[in-house]
Amino acid sequence: MDLREIAPQLWWWTAPHPDWTPAAFKDGKGWKEDVSSYALVADGAFVLFDPLIPKGEEQAFWAAVDRDVEHHGSPAILITVYWHVRSSQEILERYEGSTLWAHEPVREEMEELTRYTDVFKAGDALPGGVEAVTMHHMDEAAFWLPVHKSLVLGDSVVGYDGRAELAPSGWLRKHESVDEQRASVQRALELRPERLLLTHGGPTDPSTLEV
Repeated sequence: MDLREIAPQLWWWTAPHPDWTPAAFKDGKGWKEDVSSYALVADGAFVLFDPLIPKGEEQAFWAAVDRDVEHHGSPAILITVYWHVRSSQEILERYEGSTLWAHEPVREEMEELTRYTDVFKAGDALPGGVEAVTMHHMDEAAFWLPVHKSLVLGDSVVGYDGRAELAPSGWLRKHESVDEQRASVQRALELRPERLLLTHGGPTDPSTLEV
C-alpha cells in the first residue's frame, strides 16, 4: 500500500473507489478512480479522514492502522461529505472505542449509510484539535488542521494533476449556486492554508486553486 507521510504525523493514501465508472471523469473534468484518504496524529488523538481500504491490500492497511492504534488509541473518523463514509463501518467494528462523527445537517443521511457515534457542527471541538468549516455544497464539512496549516476538502474542490478547481457545476443540487459555492471556498481559504488535502486529487498547493 502506498502510504506517504506528507508532514510529521500526517499521512496520505489512495485507493480505487468501488463505485467509480469512466463516466465520472470526462474531458479532463470530474473525479478519477483513485480517491484520497488522510490520517493525523495530534493532541493525543488518531484521526482518519474519509478512509477507504485499498482493495487487495487489506492486510497491509490493517497492519498500518493496527500499529497506530497500538501507539495512539482507537481512531476518530471525520467525514467531509456524508457519502464519503467509505470503509468507516469496518474500522468501527475492528477497533473498540473508535468513533465516527456526523455533521449535524446531514446526520440523517449518514445514518442511512452507516452507524455513527457522535455529532458535530461548526465551532465544536473535534479530535486532534481539528476544526470544522461548513461548506455550501451538500452541507460538506471541510476540516482545518491547525498544527499543519492544512485544509481537508471533500467534493467542493477537485484536484487535477497538481492544480485545483471548484467542483463541476453539474454536481450542485438545484437549490445550490456556483456563486455560493465559490463564496464558501473563499471563506475557507481565509484560514490561509499552506496545503489543501483533497479527497479527489490529493495534496495540492493552494496557490493553484482557481476561484
